Amino acid sequence: MPTSPPDKPFGTSDPDLSRWAERTFAAEDPVLAEIRARSVAAGLPAIAVGKMDGLHLEVLTRLCGARKAVEIGTLGGYSGVCILRGMDTGSVLHTFEISEKHAEVARESFRKAGVAARARVHVGPALRLLPEIEGEGPFDVCFIDADKTGYPAYLAWAEENLRIGGVVIGDNAFGFGGVVRDDVPGTDREGVLAIRKFNEELARSGRFRATMIPTSEGLAVGVRIR
Repeated sequence: MPTSPPDKPFGTSDPDLSRWAERTFAAEDPVLAEIRARSVAAGLPAIAVGKMDGLHLEVLTRLCGARKAVEIGTLGGYSGVCILRGMDTGSVLHTFEISEKHAEVARESFRKAGVAARARVHVGPALRLLPEIEGEGPFDVCFIDADKTGYPAYLAWAEENLRIGGVVIGDNAFGFGGVVRDDVPGTDREGVLAIRKFNEELARSGRFRATMIPTSEGLAVGVRIR
């Protein structure tokens, strides 16, 4: 009796394969490398998206032909530049950042990358400010990479303000390992539980068809279907 083949692994734990992919697909060019280094030098936490994650953002944005995008969590502008690279002239990115210091670094990043004219930086709590742009919707892309406890609320906003066929992307969707383990050192349990809820609602609400890109931190991706 034939046996079933073993399941193929989800992602890769081979660092050589990871380095090969980054080299082959030229995931980070000098402009992005400068943003990463300058952000850290300015005192921002070294938590910008990974090299391949930035490339995923650009490609996903291109795939859906985005002209209106929203980013929740600007940091130093690295991910915002990646998103804007996937959008044509005349498009706009609304990006929300709680820290004025971080926002100032991001504005310089957008300027140096040549995309400042298409970036709208909003400073303050995203849930308070997001209603101010709803009249410009529906939007094509919403990238979530901010306070983890806010993920379910940000997803709820995306459900109502993305077009059908629009894409929501959530970074850190593995909750730093905490979505499946309760004993991960250094994790904020409230934030991890919120990320778990975010994933479950994205996968099961019926509003999105969703998957997980198995980056080291997990990149959850959903397409709005109703």
